[in-house]
Amino acid sequence: MNSRFFCGDLDIRIDREGGWFYNGTPVLRKEMVCLFASVLLRDEEGDFWLVTPDEMGRIEVEDTPFIGVELFFVGSGENQVISLRTNIDEIITIDAAHPLRISINPTTHEPSPVVTVRDGLDARLSRAVYYELVERGEERRVGEKTLFGVWSAGLFFELGSLNEHE
Repeated sequence: MNSRFFCGDLDIRIDREGGWFYNGTPVLRKEMVCLFASVLLRDEEGDFWLVTPDEMGRIEVEDTPFIGVELFFVGSGENQVISLRTNIDEIITIDAAHPLRISINPTTHEPSPVVTVRDGLDARLSRAVYYELVERGEERRVGEKTLFGVWSAGLFFELGSLNEHE
């Protein structure tokens, strides 16, 4: 990224709901949002950048840059494959390269399910999508622990533990 002209901090923001704003005004054209998203990168420090071949500028992202808005299921049980559509119409299969993980929001203490889209960029699942995923969940015993999660692409992705105090 060093050979590009640094434009500084751009007045572009992605809010918690995946909405893009330029100079405080919503970017309503989906084609423009998709164009911006196609040049979005995240660096090792966690900063977000819009990067073109010649220029780069830092932007603000309140939570995750993308939102998971729809799920697709093929198969069931260990043979199930789950794909996710994001708010910019990217389809991602939940697998080793695009894992599902749950973090706990430090403010609300609610689970925050995210899927890696690419290169450190995540999509947070909408509440409705998360609930749909939970409906497909199943228990799995691992040692002394009983885990609750979903299968996708031959991997078990933990949504939570069913043991007390874990």
